Amino acid sequence: MDLQLKGKVAVVTGASKGIGLAIAEAFGRGGVGVIAGSRSMGVSTGWVTEAHEVADLAVIVASPLAGNITGPSSRSTAAPGRDIVTSRRPDCRSGPGPALRGRAMTASYETIGTRLDGSVLSATFDAPPINLIGPEVVRDLVGLLEQLSHPDSARVVVFESADPDFFFPHVDMTKVPEYTAEAAKAGGPGDASLGMLFRRLSLTPAVTIAKLRGRARGAGSEFLLACDMRFASWENAVLGQPEVGIGAPPGAGALQHLTRLLGRGRALEAVLTSADFDAELAERYGWINRALPDAELDGFVAGVARRVGAFPRDALIAAKAAINAISLPPVADVRADAALFQQLVRGTTVQQRTAALFEHGFQTRSRTELDLGAALDDLNTVG
Repeated sequence: MDLQLKGKVAVVTGASKGIGLAIAEAFGRGGVGVIAGSRSMGVSTGWVTEAHEVADLAVIVASPLAGNITGPSSRSTAAPGRDIVTSRRPDCRSGPGPALRGRAMTASYETIGTRLDGSVLSATFDAPPINLIGPEVVRDLVGLLEQLSHPDSARVVVFESADPDFFFPHVDMTKVPEYTAEAAKAGGPGDASLGMLFRRLSLTPAVTIAKLRGRARGAGSEFLLACDMRFASWENAVLGQPEVGIGAPPGAGALQHLTRLLGRGRALEAVLTSADFDAELAERYGWINRALPDAELDGFVAGVARRVGAFPRDALIAAKAAINAISLPPVADVRADAALFQQLVRGTTVQQRTAALFEHGFQTRSRTELDLGAALDDLNTVG
């Protein structure tokens, strides 16, 4: 049975850390009011709106997340024994409101085509000429994640690319400040990075599935790693982290996710060699869930999405939140990786090496982009 929890309040104990905190956050992001009891007042999450001390417990009162909440809107301390204050809900209507329903069904984006089929949303990236991650893509992704934060949004999202050669080849190296500014709109100036934006993708209540055809390198690979599941075409999928070969470490999650998924040795191989990995090797290493024959990929992913989308929303949210609490990196580590990347990507070495790549068709539909792992071998005399 799919419980309808919108308009209700969940009481979560032990919510200062770990699984308790993850479950409380999941309820909040899913549109449920949360009263989270904790022995510690040291809760610093964006969904908290009030904190009260009742006896020796900290009672955290949280409103449902609906968009771009970047921090506590108020915090107060009540005298011991005062009645618990329930969540402040700007909209306590039962069932989906007309405005929200229309918003979820009619939202459109410049670089993402969407199609809703029951509880499954298909999101197709289409940013010619080669699907670079630039400000337009980041702006649309911020908007889509905001849409997915609503309790009436899709339960499952399947991401794919309209370009058979390129899923996301990497970021647009000529527009790093611009796309970083767009990413900041998801979490505020202090979290102006793709790493924190992709973390928000991992935390969205919807189950996210990446269907990979073409090349996903750099931040494109990191986008896939932030998704909940990754399925790839055996014949036509390539993954890689070329950042070190260009002059900087990955900065949007690869260091964290690959180490957890692949283990230390294989993560170092992937990152330090900056080599291309085909789907067979990526599956064997654990970079993706499965590699399937291209002719079977669409049907398999559709079946997984339909099956998951038919299950109770509350169970999906709680299970995902618990696994996230175990597996996602600490926020401080994500921010540190992003800061180091943003520092080094502006340096002389990166500028020299990218200039050499641009001379050979970098960021165009060229042999350099199609075989970037091999093209990096030619840069060994630069920088």
